[in-house]
Amino acid sequence: MCGIVGLYLKNPALQGELGRLFTPMLIEMTERGPDSAGVAVYHNPVGDGATKLTLFNRDRDYAWKALETDMERALDTEASLRRVSSHAVLSIDAPERTAVDWLMDERPEVQIVSIGRIIEIYKEMGLPAEVAEEFAVSEMTGSHMIGHTRMATESAVTTAGSHPFSTGRDLCLVHNGSLSNHNRLREWLKKNAGLRFQTDNDSEVAAGYLTHRLAEGDSLEQALEKAIDDLDGFYTFAIGTARGFAVLRDPIACKPAVMAETDDWVAMASEYRSLAKLPGVANAAVWEPEPARVYTWGSA
Repeated sequence: MCGIVGLYLKNPALQGELGRLFTPMLIEMTERGPDSAGVAVYHNPVGDGATKLTLFNRDRDYAWKALETDMERALDTEASLRRVSSHAVLSIDAPERTAVDWLMDERPEVQIVSIGRIIEIYKEMGLPAEVAEEFAVSEMTGSHMIGHTRMATESAVTTAGSHPFSTGRDLCLVHNGSLSNHNRLREWLKKNAGLRFQTDNDSEVAAGYLTHRLAEGDSLEQALEKAIDDLDGFYTFAIGTARGFAVLRDPIACKPAVMAETDDWVAMASEYRSLAKLPGVANAAVWEPEPARVYTWGSA
């Protein structure tokens, strides 16, 4: 099962309403994914040369302040950390690779949930309404947001295994479906692209594949077109980047998806009911995305 939702605001005047508009979309997908839920939000960019990371540790008393202090000393730079329930948002004046390598080597108990200048990802076990309340999703502002509700069918229900997944700078992916070649592809990406994975989830592999293609110089649209050939299985993807939003279904398109667009926004969901409360939806263009066709908005 699983449910996917995405909202990209074409009208900047609506950015203060992003979370309020998005939260009902996520909650409507509860029946498709009651096990866990998560959101990626694009807002509050850090400065040039800095990196923003969303981090997670199951221990609600984890020593986040000590991590911040140790990282500043080890990397000889400045950092600031803000705790958000079981997560923490760390902003550090250091390159992405430097920060990620230090965390994975020195703090392996901490999961890196997202990396970039503008992205933040929050995800937890529980009903979507509970997760939305825990992280105050309805109060979030920004340009776009992508969400997922999970019904685990092939792996344990954990926070780390929940969606969205991010393996590259300001890139996130949510996935409804299953990949058959993810184990082989994971090993290839580790060996040939130097990627490091934190879970056994096939969706993290899909995100890693896109990260690799983008690092090779592809645009997101080119990377997704190559994914049609390289990723075996059935899937619907919703993808976020720093400035855009994309959707792709596999060539068979057996997983449901519907889209709607007005002059103010474009939205995607696994079922239309998640779109039904958006302003102006009665006059929106509504369609089912075609198989093996890449849809992008913004400068994705």
